[in-house]
Amino acid sequence: MTQQYDNAALSKSAYDHLWMHFTRMSSYENAPVPTIVRGEGSYIWDTNGRKYIDGLAGLFVVQAGHGRTELAEVARKQAEQLAFFPVWSYAHPKAIELAERLANYAPGDLNKVFFTTGGGEAVESAWKLAKHYFKLTGKPTKHKVISRAIAYHGTPHGALSITGLPDYKAPYEPLVPSTFRVPNTNEYRKPEFLADQSPEAFGRWAADQIEVAILNEGPDTVAAVFLEPVQNAGGCFPPPPGYFQRVREICDQYDVLLVSDEVICAFGRLGTMFACDKFDYVPDIITCAKGMTSGYSPIGAMIVSDRIAEPFYNGSDNVFMHGYTFGGHPVSSAVALANLDIFEREGLNQHVLDNESKFLSTLQKLQDLPIVGDVRGNGYFYGIEMVKDKNTKETFNEDEAERLLRGFLSTALYDNGLYCRADDRGDPVIQLSPPLTSDQGVFDEIEQILRGVLTEAWTKL
Repeated sequence: MTQQYDNAALSKSAYDHLWMHFTRMSSYENAPVPTIVRGEGSYIWDTNGRKYIDGLAGLFVVQAGHGRTELAEVARKQAEQLAFFPVWSYAHPKAIELAERLANYAPGDLNKVFFTTGGGEAVESAWKLAKHYFKLTGKPTKHKVISRAIAYHGTPHGALSITGLPDYKAPYEPLVPSTFRVPNTNEYRKPEFLADQSPEAFGRWAADQIEVAILNEGPDTVAAVFLEPVQNAGGCFPPPPGYFQRVREICDQYDVLLVSDEVICAFGRLGTMFACDKFDYVPDIITCAKGMTSGYSPIGAMIVSDRIAEPFYNGSDNVFMHGYTFGGHPVSSAVALANLDIFEREGLNQHVLDNESKFLSTLQKLQDLPIVGDVRGNGYFYGIEMVKDKNTKETFNEDEAERLLRGFLSTALYDNGLYCRADDRGDPVIQLSPPLTSDQGVFDEIEQILRGVLTEAWTKL
């Protein structure tokens, strides 16, 4: 029996009491709050019983799809046995088992797992660890961080400082000092002087800008470089060939830690358990979260190489003075293990690898529309950049972007049955990241909805 909802009362209560994240609350003062009540596979339903494609896997999270009752059952059983215990000088079996499993999945000697409750906390932890590590190893002046323009790394003050989105940072300044930006790998908008260069040459140039930044700041002051395998903000920038190999060389040369921020890209989003494997590099630290449980319970982690962990495992005074009450939560750990069982049993990573080119080619059909400038990404993670002029790549002015993204696109896509993200952190893009169980049928539905909405959007410019 379908549950009935008092939509007006729910919406009013949401506006009055639920402060939604990254949301213009004023937009709901006289408008209904979209309220989702159920999910199954690649689809979600609202309080009116309307069905939508979950084109963003919630928020790059629901890898195994909605409605996995076995994950709910695992959570129930674990809560009955041990609902909570911290990993502060004590352990519990599920945290131990999950840590070992993540270490086995991770490349190289990344064998130490520090649990958090989310991605921003994992990034925060990695910066603190990097600074502490260099203090313990006789290089106390190494504390600065390099990240990329437009990159998003989280909302805690440290993680937000590493973030390369000025508008996100301005309301909360002054932030943590000592963070610096280098160019990202947006090949569609690479500098004009590189316009005729190959992807490999562009990647080499982009990586070398990290070396320039290290030398400008002084190698004895730089602790870490934080990079996403495929950069999210700006619209899914994949790395050019050879990019990460060159970054690894630079980090090794100047004794700088390479942090692979895989909060979005890990756990199958690109078709591998960790995205650094897909691009063939071994970082010093991996930060991850989201897809570890497919969103059925919150958890995050910082996975650290033996080399970086070594000073903290020796000497009675070398304690990493950092932690979270709910890090390694028993229920979340149990759910993560069951979720990873699904990955292995159903071959979700291979499913993504087998179908990523089909997803991309389906989205590339949209390039016959005048508003679509570029389609880019990797795995099940793509961005569609919208432009005003395809020949010149001219983008929209601020007023046009406001009318297009917030005034029309987001609502129109949702009204037509597609939950996804219209974003202008950088250039205007639509981001797509469906559950990893999605197939050609879902891809075709997404393309058809996008085609209709983008065709109408062009008439509104």
